[in-house]
Amino acid sequence: MALTGRTALLAALGSLPVGILAPSWTGMLAVNAPLSLAILCDYALAAPVRTLRFTRTGDTSVRLGEDAKVSLTITNPSRRSLRAHVRDAWPPSSWPTGADQTASRHGVTVPSGERRRLTTAFRPTRRGDRQADRITVRSYGPLGLAARQGSHRVPWTLRVLPPFTSRKHLPSRLARLRELDGRTSVLTRGQGTEFDSLRDYVPGDDTRSIDWRATARQNAVTVRTWRPERDRHILVVLDTGRTSAGRVGDVPRLDAAMDAALLLAALASRAGDRVDLLAYDRRIRAQVQGRAAGDILPALVSALATIEPELVETDARGLSAAALACAPRGSLIVLLTTLDAAPIEEGLLPVLPLLTQRHTVLVASVADPQISQMTRGRGTIEGVYEAAAATQEQSRRAHTAAQLERHGVTVVDATPEELAPALSDVYLALKAAGRL
Repeated sequence: MALTGRTALLAALGSLPVGILAPSWTGMLAVNAPLSLAILCDYALAAPVRTLRFTRTGDTSVRLGEDAKVSLTITNPSRRSLRAHVRDAWPPSSWPTGADQTASRHGVTVPSGERRRLTTAFRPTRRGDRQADRITVRSYGPLGLAARQGSHRVPWTLRVLPPFTSRKHLPSRLARLRELDGRTSVLTRGQGTEFDSLRDYVPGDDTRSIDWRATARQNAVTVRTWRPERDRHILVVLDTGRTSAGRVGDVPRLDAAMDAALLLAALASRAGDRVDLLAYDRRIRAQVQGRAAGDILPALVSALATIEPELVETDARGLSAAALACAPRGSLIVLLTTLDAAPIEEGLLPVLPLLTQRHTVLVASVADPQISQMTRGRGTIEGVYEAAAATQEQSRRAHTAAQLERHGVTVVDATPEELAPALSDVYLALKAAGRL
């Protein structure tokens, strides 16, 4: 049983004149006895909670930062009308801070034998699966003095997917891909490219592209055109160890790396390349393999949604072994990790030759834009010290990148907003150069 504020108000109003005019146990009993009887009658007339039936419908997935709706249908099989307050409990990150107080609470009236639908609106603030908790119902009597209260569990999962904010860069990169692919007048030639077609020679063409046999057959100078090779294999490796848990601005490093991986996967699949995913720290956290071009992006988004950083040091040897087991020879391995000196020098560098002798390796890292801002501070003593520390940090990252490049690794070091387009640009440059 739950008492309402109306009950407390009536008890106070009845006790006040008794306490002033005739303070006695008899007077108190004369006031509270009828009130207690009214409470018991009101409780008895309230619709039962245990017999209520619930079903859910609505969205099962939503991108981070977007809105979703899940509907809850309440069926009242009892003979009494249900007047209730309903709380549909979900994790706090299902709404912006403070919004759950209004979004998850509903007032409803359900006549006997009827049903009503309540809709809960969501705007999640974190990735991952949001599981529905208990539905708490407080059923009030006709007088509004007392209520029955009970809880029900109706399972439902809302998966919050990565936002893929770098999608806006995809059209411009696809235009460059079409240019490389020979669909426009600009054609490329490089080591490892595929023969595309023959056409007549025009002034300015590379004479090395002349096909002398075709020229002899057609009595006209003919040149070969080329396009980047298709059906290359790309393995995107996400480092989910402790360094990925750090936040750069308002974005966790892991989320920025995911956004870059999604843009690269969307671009590579349009280019006819095969894309796989491996998320690893001390064990495999997620893996996507063998998906068709039309299915790869939904599969990646779903797999990345539930990945969270692990506060452990990444096992570089295990990561290298897992990557070698997943990628056929000649693949492009894109490792999204940190450029901090200790993890690279002690973990990645010793196992790097195993990767570079069989594959093309690209290391991408999220840089902190605050570091660049700190280097410009000169106005105060604190600013000078911060500038010195930031400059030293930039030097360490540059030294680490140079060590990787000496092993034949391509390095991309960019801020969260610039990482995804920068990584895609490097991918296009590798295709243009015939290195894939």
